[in-house]
Amino acid sequence: MLGGASAAAYFTFEPQIKQVLGWAEPIDYTGSGTGRVVVTITNGQIGSDVAKTLASAGVTKTYTAFYKLLLKQDPQVQFHPGSYALKKQMSAKAALAALTDPKSKVSTQLVLPEGITVKGVIKRLADLSESTGISAAQLEVAAADYKSFGLPAEAPNLEGYLFPATYSIEPGQTAHAVLQTLVTTMFQHLDADGVAPADRHKVLTLAALTQKEGGSSADFFKVARVWDNRLAAGMPLQSDATVSYGSGGTTISTTDAQRADKSNPYNTYAHTGLPIGPISNPGDAAIKATLHPADGTWLFFVLVNGQTGETVFSTTLAEHNAAVKQWQAWLRAHPGFDG
Repeated sequence: MLGGASAAAYFTFEPQIKQVLGWAEPIDYTGSGTGRVVVTITNGQIGSDVAKTLASAGVTKTYTAFYKLLLKQDPQVQFHPGSYALKKQMSAKAALAALTDPKSKVSTQLVLPEGITVKGVIKRLADLSESTGISAAQLEVAAADYKSFGLPAEAPNLEGYLFPATYSIEPGQTAHAVLQTLVTTMFQHLDADGVAPADRHKVLTLAALTQKEGGSSADFFKVARVWDNRLAAGMPLQSDATVSYGSGGTTISTTDAQRADKSNPYNTYAHTGLPIGPISNPGDAAIKATLHPADGTWLFFVLVNGQTGETVFSTTLAEHNAAVKQWQAWLRAHPGFDG
């Protein structure tokens, strides 16, 4: 019994015991690190935010190492927004010294994930305004003048035309210049894929839909085929993502009233054919899937697992209805899920 009690006590207080005996694994690296990694600090971030960023980027070994150092040395230290060239596996002390050294600052890095919307792009850029000098208001004004970016005549806004990638923003760039770089990069990728300028809007509208609805990128080619099959059959696309976008939402969840709203030009339940434009900014994978869809007769697909992204593709309505029940069962088992 005493042995069992001792074992239980050990496992309960194992971290504390190891620390007292000097057995605990170090929480900090030693030295100035190796290689190169760029980390970005956005407006208003404080020490705890920076500590998380450094640890997740592999600069410091743990969040605790850097945050404890801040509390010990200078809890009021001010971090200036921008991007900094650091190294992997730096000691917390070396990382702090580098972040407060003006020589470490490099061109501000803007990271845009696939499927981000124009609103999301503006938000990310606005979060870097203290570093770039470009405000949210300037970005909104520039984006509203969407016809000045060389878009196809049928484009209703900038949505879909901002290529998701990592960009370096140099000091002195204007809001329009930054957005133009994103548009130009999208055109370059479309050109490389052999998309004629006259087809850009259609391709991006379909690719953006696949990007938002497609779940796993491995399914993109099958999703793209579903759109083509439905369009060829004169069927409405019936995408909840387009309805949500046109209603001002960001998820793939919609109500009966929203799906019945004919005033929404993005409502692919109420209107056949494509929506009036893209609903997100697609990446290369979604664009390539649109141009080279898989072979198949599928007319339906539905997500059946919100965590893994597993999707079921069906040719008949009966098959699809069975899959929908599977999805509904998953939702009931995971209350609060918001796709």
